[in-house]
Amino acid sequence: MLKVVKMVGQIVLLWVIYWLGNKIMSMTGIAIPGNVIGMGLLFVLLSCGILKLEYIEEGAGFLLKHLLFFFVPYAVGLMNWGSVFYNYGVVLFVAIVLGAIIPYFIVGHVVQFFHREDKQC
Repeated sequence: MLKVVKMVGQIVLLWVIYWLGNKIMSMTGIAIPGNVIGMGLLFVLLSCGILKLEYIEEGAGFLLKHLLFFFVPYAVGLMNWGSVFYNYGVVLFVAIVLGAIIPYFIVGHVVQFFHREDKQC
């Protein structure tokens, strides 16, 4: 029972960070989604040692383990879009493949560029 209460508390702590990210976004009007701001906030808190990994580890692990359940409604909703996939399937496939491959190579070249600059100094 104590483990469940601890995990629920950790999930609530993660939700509070998410909520703060949304509040920061709405108060400042930044064009970045609140959940992304929350992830940045979580990163900063963990990096600075303000928030210890032990405080959120079990709750985050539970959420990651059951992440698939969060995508089930989207997958079911896609079933209504069969005609779109039938008519534009090739275009969608090319867009998805290129949208995955192009950033991969761009990031690789940028990393190699900066790594090359470090060796010359």
